[in-house]
Amino acid sequence: MTGNEEQVRRAGAALETYTLSEAGWRASPGETLQRALADLLHWCEATQRDFDRSLALARERYGCERAPE
Repeated sequence: MTGNEEQVRRAGAALETYTLSEAGWRASPGETLQRALADLLHWCEATQRDFDRSLALARERYGCERAPE
């Protein structure tokens, strides 16, 4: 593990929703991740959110969380 077990647990729980869906139970983990990201793109478009900006900010947060203390 990376020392960020809580973040990994939350992400796993979110992706589990897709895995347990009718369309998702046959999908590989990579396909499940792609489906979740595509759904988030749809959500951002529908709610007028900037996915690319959010992704950039998420990458920054990830870098801070990965940085050694």
